[in-house]
Amino acid sequence: MKTIRNYTAIIEKDVATGLYVAYIPDLPGAHTQGETLEELSKNLKEVVALVLEDDSNQKPESYFVGTQLVAV
Repeated sequence: MKTIRNYTAIIEKDVATGLYVAYIPDLPGAHTQGETLEELSKNLKEVVALVLEDDSNQKPESYFVGTQLVAV
């Protein structure tokens, strides 16, 4: 039985290129981009698989905790 792992991706939209860019803080090297959110999601799944394939016992360097709104 395959274990399903969940990762949190940080997603931003690059103003200069119009591309969505994302990275997963828990997995060094897991970053990608896409023209649409659907393409980005597909690319994220591929890059996570590649990173995990490279080292299936890789330990996260950090864990996603949350976000915080800062009002000034």
